Amino acid sequence: MKAIELRKKYLNFFENHGHKVIPSAPVVPENDPTVLFTTAGMHPLVPYLLGEPHPQGKRLTDYQKCIRTGDIDSVGDLSHLTFFEMMGNWSLGDYFKHESIEMSYNFLKDVLGIDMDKISVTVFAGEDQIPRDEEAADRWAEMGIPRDRIYYCSREHNWWGPAGETGPCGPDTEIFYDTGKEKCSEKCSPACSCGKYLEIWNNVFMQYNKTKEGTYEPLKAPNVDTGLGLERVISLLQGKNNVYETELFLEVMNTIENLSKNFSIQSARIIADHLRAAMFMIVDGVRPSNVEQGYVLRRLLRRIIRHMRKIELDTGEITTLVDVFVNITKEMYPEISENADTIRNVIVEEKNKFIKTLEHGEKEFVKNVERAKQEGKNKLEGQVVFRLYDTFGFPPEMTAELADEKDMTIDMESFEELFKKHQELSRAGSEAKFKGGLADHSEKTTAYHTATHLLHKALQIVLGPHATQKGSNITADRLRFDFANPQKVTKEELQKVEDIVNEQIGRDLIVTCEEMSIEEAEKSGATGLFASKYGDKVKVYTIGDFSKEICGGPHVERTGGMGHFKILKEEGVAAGIRRIKAILE
Repeated sequence: MKAIELRKKYLNFFENHGHKVIPSAPVVPENDPTVLFTTAGMHPLVPYLLGEPHPQGKRLTDYQKCIRTGDIDSVGDLSHLTFFEMMGNWSLGDYFKHESIEMSYNFLKDVLGIDMDKISVTVFAGEDQIPRDEEAADRWAEMGIPRDRIYYCSREHNWWGPAGETGPCGPDTEIFYDTGKEKCSEKCSPACSCGKYLEIWNNVFMQYNKTKEGTYEPLKAPNVDTGLGLERVISLLQGKNNVYETELFLEVMNTIENLSKNFSIQSARIIADHLRAAMFMIVDGVRPSNVEQGYVLRRLLRRIIRHMRKIELDTGEITTLVDVFVNITKEMYPEISENADTIRNVIVEEKNKFIKTLEHGEKEFVKNVERAKQEGKNKLEGQVVFRLYDTFGFPPEMTAELADEKDMTIDMESFEELFKKHQELSRAGSEAKFKGGLADHSEKTTAYHTATHLLHKALQIVLGPHATQKGSNITADRLRFDFANPQKVTKEELQKVEDIVNEQIGRDLIVTCEEMSIEEAEKSGATGLFASKYGDKVKVYTIGDFSKEICGGPHVERTGGMGHFKILKEEGVAAGIRRIKAILE
């Protein structure tokens, strides 16, 4: 079975069980300040998990393009990927554990033909405030999973959320495939990381709301959120040791091996994984930069170049690898082939910049070596090694190789201490993004959501219809709005935009919401970022006689009382894309 067949079988199965198929959202979340990328199928559905009615109903199924950046340094092994596809089915206050477990069991057994004797499951063991999940355990037993293959695990393994400090959360049940490896000990279980048990599916049962006081209240309408990783399952079904041996990667892995002079399987996997992830980022509007999503893209592309050089693969061949991926993905992801020229141009431009940076870094390296030798030292300090890494993209192993050529060594221990501090700061920054939770629907953020619509329309009035939205990011403190424009917006133009927005706020316009088909929305004159992601039915928000946009919400009921709109900054973030930061005072 090929990956695209697996996806079709999954969607068809759940469609036959009353689920509506909804399209994948972009890898960059819309109006979600808490994460840089869409890391799971739940992100685009958060408002609906919190109770907002979904236009397609209470049963949904989809495949979601995801990017996770926490394990970039682990890519190259058998399991870690930066980009992956998560298939999911959803119950928004409809069915719960009984039906969810039954459907998962039947899909694995009857559709995929998996030997259920190799399946084990875990359920939540319970704790002070939360009872042991006997409901899930009993249902698995009723379906045919023996009790000795039903494991009770702690919060660390079988609990989800809340994403922030408060909000929906609950136990989950995870499904594992026994790889046939020997147990690492008598206590070996699916909770063990020895590799015997491979997690393939996770069913999250959101049945509690965590309050500010730290208590857990039962939700009136509990939800089900499941995730089945396409790459992991297709490897299993094809009997492959890892995803790089499947049709998703095999052709590009072979190309890397044929073109390199010093082939390394780890470097080849890093190049393949990072290039695939970078291509999807670029398609969804990310461009290399020194901040947020752009920084991650730049980091991936630079790692690709470093490893191409390491295995003696001409960096000019990066476009060859892009073309191979275009061919691999054309059936599953036509948007890749449709944007192939843009992908190539962005990657080549960044590659050329990085090679120049490396050249500057080599000059800096020589200066530091000469200085060290003049001081009678034969070892480069860790601070020098870290600066070459942090500023010029030199991995320590490259610095070590160059140092060896100069009969010198490097202070690796000191470098690792500095690098560890760097990682801790990065991790702290990442965790801070999650503090507010996945869906902040406070009065202030709701006003900012509405303000983005007013700003979008005002920009098009002042600059022209080309000034379309390219992305937005909202917190309780400000809005950030990216839009298409070939040059810097003048002070006079910004003032006009600001005045128009404030005029509409002063008019106290009524904000209305209607559900309609995409076709009806387009005929009505509604605009919308990523309109294709919404499915057959969409929500159209109309702000008086001023603005009409497809959006998931939330929005104010009237514009009066939103506050005074003030633009703080306008800047360029990529070729042809500008960014405005603004507040409501």
